[in-house]
Amino acid sequence: MNTYELLSSLKIKEIYGQLPKTIGSIHHDSRESKPNSLFACLRGYTVDGHDYYLEAIKNGATIIVAEEMLEMDLDKTALIVVKDSYKALAILASKFYSYPSQRMTLFGVTGTNGKTTVTTLMKHLLQKNNSQVALSGTNGFDFDNEISPSNNTTCDVLTNQKMLHKAHHLGIDHMIMEVSSHGLIQGRLWGIDFDIVTFTNLSQDHLDYHDTMDQYGNTKSLLFSQLGNDLSKHKAAVLNKDESWFVTYNSMTPFEVISYAIYSDADFKAVDIRYYEDATYFTLLSPEGKYPIQTKLLGEFNVYNILAAIASVYAKGDYAVADLAKTVKDIEQINGRMQKLDVDIPIRVYIDYAHTPDAIEKSISSVAPFKQNRIIFVAGTGGNRDPLKRPIMAEKASAADYVILTINDPRFEDPADILYDMEKGMQHDNYELIPDRKEAILQAIEISEPGDIVIIAGKGQEDYQIIEDKKYPHSDMDIALEKCMSKFHFKV
Repeated sequence: MNTYELLSSLKIKEIYGQLPKTIGSIHHDSRESKPNSLFACLRGYTVDGHDYYLEAIKNGATIIVAEEMLEMDLDKTALIVVKDSYKALAILASKFYSYPSQRMTLFGVTGTNGKTTVTTLMKHLLQKNNSQVALSGTNGFDFDNEISPSNNTTCDVLTNQKMLHKAHHLGIDHMIMEVSSHGLIQGRLWGIDFDIVTFTNLSQDHLDYHDTMDQYGNTKSLLFSQLGNDLSKHKAAVLNKDESWFVTYNSMTPFEVISYAIYSDADFKAVDIRYYEDATYFTLLSPEGKYPIQTKLLGEFNVYNILAAIASVYAKGDYAVADLAKTVKDIEQINGRMQKLDVDIPIRVYIDYAHTPDAIEKSISSVAPFKQNRIIFVAGTGGNRDPLKRPIMAEKASAADYVILTINDPRFEDPADILYDMEKGMQHDNYELIPDRKEAILQAIEISEPGDIVIIAGKGQEDYQIIEDKKYPHSDMDIALEKCMSKFHFKV
């Protein structure tokens, strides 16, 4: 891209040295810098990109964007000094990739729980109604069913622009993104022009970062205020009316708000709900009439998720509620979200991502009506993360008959300290502490008896475990399946 055209998007800047005529790529990781590239020095929480600009130059960067003067050979590499290099990167990346979010329909989904399920449901609803769809979230990048991993639920500002650019050039016309509170407060969504934004729910999580629930909730509101004020555009916010934050988020945007609920009057409402061991049925009340819904997803929380997904796709304006309602029946279980182990054994095993108090409570309540014997619950939490929720998680897990407290990702924290924090919340004595997650899963299945329900919660579909700062292979599903094979003597 022409360098002068690119830099014209930044009005306040100081230029030192001779600018190259063109720029071939943009980077914020010095190791990825290439010849004829621009490198932005970003100040992170643990790493400062200003410490790595020389490596970027060595790898071929011809422009360095920084917040301070740097010692460098200005005859070979130009320096652009700005007030905020992260904001400058957002502006430059959007310009470099030609504002890709303006060329497709952008959906954003935020909330404590349900983001992955809602976005996955939306993807299926759109695909089965003849749309090309990409999805970005906890499970990685999904470009029309071609999946690649990502490091965060919401990626950094440069990765997001690259991803949108790729999706556009693949002919994808709908992009769905999980939006985390960290991504919002850190500006990772800057430069993305959302069309439909959706709120699932808000419960305790990430208070190690946001300090209070009010701060956490107000951070989520950024997604709705960032829809903008241009009412010539067709945009909408989809909100859960049963949540107390509905009123606040409703006031954050001038665009139309479409509501959904189970207990409140709403545009999309579920009534006559019937829960079964392998299916859920309800009647959908919608702006276009009443429709029967049948789904393989279990529990009340998934009724909310289905309502959110249907309302969000409907908000786009191109799809009839009748077609969306009919499609729900064909959607399979969501990987790692109350996903039942599909094997013929005398116990039922579920893999779930539940890692907040609210999610744990809902996970247990979704199967409690159908238990024949005991519910055995494996509850895990992570190291170096919100310690305040640990005892509350154990308290909610106490609704199960037997609980095994374990650890999802120890990181740098002493496992004994993590389990000690959790143990404070236990409401009965039918539990044990097993810091090794694999051993905890093996023990849960080993002690199970015919008629038991085993729920392995905390990591869902994740295929790794973080110990210190490294990822090691780990799959709850694989461990559980192998143990069931050996205990009940069958082959897959």
